[in-house]
Amino acid sequence: MAALSIRDVCKSYTPELQVIHNVSMEVKDGEFIVILGPSGCGKSTLLRMVAGLETITSGEIAIGGRVVNKLEPKDRDIAMVFQNYALYPHMSVYDNMAYGLRIKGLSKEEISVRVKKAADILELGDFLKRKPRALSGGQRQRVAMGRAIVREPQVFLFDEPLSNLDAKLRVQMRGELQALHRRLGTTSLFVTHDQVEAMTLAQRMIVMNAGRAEQIGAPLEVYAKPATTFVAGFIGSPPMNLIPKDGKLLGIRPEHLEPCAASDALLTIDVDLIEPLGADTIVYGHIGDGESVRVAARLPAHALTQEGKLALRYDTANVHWYDPQSGRRIDT
Repeated sequence: MAALSIRDVCKSYTPELQVIHNVSMEVKDGEFIVILGPSGCGKSTLLRMVAGLETITSGEIAIGGRVVNKLEPKDRDIAMVFQNYALYPHMSVYDNMAYGLRIKGLSKEEISVRVKKAADILELGDFLKRKPRALSGGQRQRVAMGRAIVREPQVFLFDEPLSNLDAKLRVQMRGELQALHRRLGTTSLFVTHDQVEAMTLAQRMIVMNAGRAEQIGAPLEVYAKPATTFVAGFIGSPPMNLIPKDGKLLGIRPEHLEPCAASDALLTIDVDLIEPLGADTIVYGHIGDGESVRVAARLPAHALTQEGKLALRYDTANVHWYDPQSGRRIDT
């Protein structure tokens, strides 16, 4: 295990095309970091630079105190798990997990010990003789993780490893990843566009936007105090409402809105859509004649059953303010 240091890292393909802009972060030994952002934000590029699969235009990356900018991927003591399982179809589970160790020249005895240890951790002991085609999607992804575990690296790198799984399997694999990290305690970077994965897995997260780190912090901290309008509009389902008010942007989470009498209303919306979700009901609407200001409210089940005008209030303690020009949070 090792600490990971990312210092003022930039990536440009041409002088006009810069895709990563001065990203910095200190990752503690054993910490689980999630890099979160929409498609094209640079999150996978950042991960690939840590792995050595992309060159660094400027800045510095250090693993365990050793600068690795010029090192080949094989010399960085990292292991990577991709979205695609990339298993050898003609090899058994055991051979898939052992292959990299054989290439490194480890003895048969050492390989056996490592593979069986990883198989026990991932509950793959009964599948070691099977070929990948005889496994479920979740089992194949566990084999891909096992192949990384047997290397006993200083850092794990995960590039959207759960994206190809169905919803139920993703929930199961999130739990398995949490348990795996508790057992191994290896420093980990995990890339995803899925905010649920980020919120449930991360000890800290980097929210990326257009190649920049918009905010770095613990998941609940980022959710409670978004640093920018981008983070406010990206984290949360539905995301934070952003409403022009008094020359600024007022931010209020949907769950902090509640119905009230018209005389007590702090805002009134025209309801466009009602989504009953069982325990909650999500109400979508807009303010005024135009529909440019959209509002979502998370209400108790059956709180609203028909469209029309809806008066809402909120506790000012739950309000956030943003500069409409810079998009940065205004702390009052």
